[in-house]
Amino acid sequence: MTEKADLQSVLDRAAEGGRITPEEALALYRDAPLHALGAAADAARRRKFAGTEHIATYIIERNINYTNVCVTACKFCAFYAAPKDKAKGWTRDLDDILRRCAETVELGGTQIMFQGGHHPEYGVEYYEKHFRAIKKAFPQLVIHSLGASEVEHMARVSGVSVEEAIVRLREAGLDSFAGAGAELLPERPRKAIAPLKESGERWLEIMEIAHRLGVESTTTMLMGTGETNAERIEHLRMIRDVQDRTGGFRAFIPYTYQPENNRLRGRTQATVFEYLRMIAIARLFLDNVMHIQGSWLTTGKDVGQLTLHYGADDLGSVMLEENVVSSAGARHRSNRLELIDLIRKAGRVPAQRSTTYEHLVVHDDPANDPVDDRVMSHISSTALDGGTAHPELRILAAD
Repeated sequence: MTEKADLQSVLDRAAEGGRITPEEALALYRDAPLHALGAAADAARRRKFAGTEHIATYIIERNINYTNVCVTACKFCAFYAAPKDKAKGWTRDLDDILRRCAETVELGGTQIMFQGGHHPEYGVEYYEKHFRAIKKAFPQLVIHSLGASEVEHMARVSGVSVEEAIVRLREAGLDSFAGAGAELLPERPRKAIAPLKESGERWLEIMEIAHRLGVESTTTMLMGTGETNAERIEHLRMIRDVQDRTGGFRAFIPYTYQPENNRLRGRTQATVFEYLRMIAIARLFLDNVMHIQGSWLTTGKDVGQLTLHYGADDLGSVMLEENVVSSAGARHRSNRLELIDLIRKAGRVPAQRSTTYEHLVVHDDPANDPVDDRVMSHISSTALDGGTAHPELRILAAD
């Protein structure tokens, strides 16, 4: 597998839709020429999206972090506060959460990611109450939230099975799970960075249960905490095996470790080239996952733009609020017009999508581009009141 001709034959097979083995994926990841790897991944993308291969998508969403109190204490996390740290810990009340939902609707957002710490007192009941309130006030918002780790925790707090927890969340208004908590699924790197979390196998088992109960999800990967190349490929293999059984993963989203303000520290151990290679390998190896997202949030807008030439079909979100990775040092900001421009300058037609990847608005004519400059990323509040959706909801003073 080290011969150039052998690598190219594998690339050709993968580009044409053939399945490659984990061993072949590792060889490509390590040794394939960068441009040949990207070309094969782009060919695979074009084949998968034949007819709409000229389009790249984005979404407008908000990540509402409801609490930073967490018992898990992951070493890479700069967001959490220990339950006993009363000075640092906080929880948003329901009115504050609804204000943030109102602002999301006012700015054209279609999705919220409701995510926070593993609070020792928050069981299924807490999420049922909040999801029902959000859906009652804003039925147009998709609740794409939580993940297997939160489900495992809340089920334990409430003394119920994971199956019951998922069914109750779905009935309360959860539309789909985010890929939160996947981090790294293989045992060694997972124990090194998140020793108190469930195993990677258990994370996947919970996602598989959710898929079988009709709740789809995305899946993620945290790169750069000291894992090996082989462990990165093993992470992909574990995902692909579950996807073969359920088909419930809508997208794969790799992102890079941010090294500030946490116990893991150190520099980011995933280079730009490693990230682009991972995007390409994901497109070739995860032949059963439809969407690959480039994370400009953690890698930068220029790298995010490049991912569109390495197999990515989606550039993520204009995220109206985000507090987790920005706490660890992510400094990248963008707005809707800039994201549209990034996609267009990559030679693709931008389209705003829904959570399930339907094209809501295709920006095929620059003359018709949106002009609302308030639609921008990574601000805790843009100080809008409830807007046309719920004018009675007033934005609180900045926190």
